[in-house]
Amino acid sequence: MKTSQLIFRASVLCALGLASISGYAQTAKAQAAMDKAIVASFRDEGIISVASITQDETQALCSDPKMATGKAGAKQRAAIEAANMETILPPYDGVYLGDWKEGEKVAQSGRGATWTDKSSAVNGGGCYNCHQISKAEVSHGTIGPSLLGYGKTRGNSAAVVEYTWGKMYNAKAYNACSAMPRIGHFNLLTEKQMKDVMALLLDPASPVNQ
Repeated sequence: MKTSQLIFRASVLCALGLASISGYAQTAKAQAAMDKAIVASFRDEGIISVASITQDETQALCSDPKMATGKAGAKQRAAIEAANMETILPPYDGVYLGDWKEGEKVAQSGRGATWTDKSSAVNGGGCYNCHQISKAEVSHGTIGPSLLGYGKTRGNSAAVVEYTWGKMYNAKAYNACSAMPRIGHFNLLTEKQMKDVMALLLDPASPVNQ
């Protein structure tokens, strides 16, 4: 190969390398500008504060497509799951199931956690936004898996009950980048509400399991 060809190829590789570095710097700069714009675009209003849009370690990791999936972020995702698993607390009285009828009300309600709500307002679960749960409700989302027949197909052994509670309490403990909110961890529902939703899923008398 001629010297001129070697010089040309080296020049091309150098240019590509510089472009890559420049592109990374521009991406980082753009991200910083976006973060600044987001913070500047919000204000405290009612029960909602600007602090609520600050990402924790779990959210930050899963906001990066390269880290959220694939081998690049495998170790970090495992560490995130372990950390979230440590946050899961069982019911204070050891009783996991409540009233499935009340659980249906929680699953149907999407109210709460907005700037127009009072701090004393009780949130709804909004469960039907993402899941099919009972046959009677035909308006449901499909972001999450169908929960129809949840207890009927899985039973209600201690392992199933504890897993279901844990998944509702903090789904990130089982899948670091799960789309499911950390309901118990962030106190989105009260413990009683969570027990009622547990009953909706696992009580043999619940319409979910008919």
